[in-house]
Amino acid sequence: MSTELSAHPLPDDLLTRSLELHPQVALRPEPFGALAYHYGNRRLVFLKHPDMVKVARELANHATLADTLAACAVDRTRWPSFSKAFASLQHSDVVRERVAP
Repeated sequence: MSTELSAHPLPDDLLTRSLELHPQVALRPEPFGALAYHYGNRRLVFLKHPDMVKVARELANHATLADTLAACAVDRTRWPSFSKAFASLQHSDVVRERVAP
């Protein structure tokens, strides 16, 4: 089993996690959503829907991903796809688990 895979939670588990944008990530608004550029690893990631951008920007303001989705009025039927997308963003270091101060 790869240790890299075990370091990241499963998408369903991500809903209960406290996430934030990585501090080295900048979001550039685009008509389709946004480009996320990580200045540390130089990765460029597309956020392909404005709702994804809204949620990504709000992550640090809410206790969990689920709380953020609710606050952003994302329909509950879409939560599994958001969880999967944010798992991918976490794997790319665009978002990370929030560290307790």
